[in-house]
Amino acid sequence: MSPKTSKTTERSGKHGGRRMEVTPARVTVLVLAVLTLIFIFQNTDDTEIRLLIPEVTMPLWAALLATALVGALCGAYFMRRRR
Repeated sequence: MSPKTSKTTERSGKHGGRRMEVTPARVTVLVLAVLTLIFIFQNTDDTEIRLLIPEVTMPLWAALLATALVGALCGAYFMRRRR
């Protein structure tokens, strides 16, 4: 087997040549994500939320989840633009 063949087969894989390695940063993000979800779903009381003018009553977990999703989308957008 030639060196070219072995490199090609080594790179081609399940993720298109990208290796999914477990790094401390990925573990930290995963732990924080799990803790955030636990925090969100432990807070199930209804709460009043005012967005500019209208005031709505909704479960606190839904408001926290929506806020976390908006924050994650903003973070992903700015990380993508930085690259």
